[in-house]
Amino acid sequence: MMDKSKPYRPNVGIALFNASGRVLIGRRFRDSGPEIILPGLEWQMPQGGIDERENPRDAVMRELWEETGVVNARYLGETDWLTYDFPPYNGPPHRLSVFRGQRQKWFALRFTGRDDEINVASPPDGHKPEFDQWRWERLDRVAELVVPFRREVYRQVAIDFARFADIGSRQAGRTQDG
Repeated sequence: MMDKSKPYRPNVGIALFNASGRVLIGRRFRDSGPEIILPGLEWQMPQGGIDERENPRDAVMRELWEETGVVNARYLGETDWLTYDFPPYNGPPHRLSVFRGQRQKWFALRFTGRDDEINVASPPDGHKPEFDQWRWERLDRVAELVVPFRREVYRQVAIDFARFADIGSRQAGRTQDG
């Protein structure tokens, strides 16, 4: 049973859209305390904690860089705060086990760089990799690829950011059609 007296961890989520309106997702390759992964449901968009006294907009660019090496991105929009609870956790002490779950503000960013800028295998400045693979995916499909405890948040993000996926799809279609 979830301890409702525990706080939520402040966190940012990143929907990085390419020119075709798809979002960057990474495949997690290890559990992290209460943030378990399940076979076949290892994919997620980048996300990470907000440091003490850090502005969420600064946190989103820092986390994007730490997890992917990406610096070429521009702000499109953001969600209201969303929450999810971690599943029950009885493992060894972990930095996340003091939290009930995560309180997230999601940001939509447009990737303005080239795909070879993305480096999840060996992130900059010696940060531990979160992902072992990455790919571009349709935003409306991502909720099917994440662990169940994150699914509702991902569905809400897909609703809130659908316009950015649609804009990218239309722009890509015009480019391909000439």
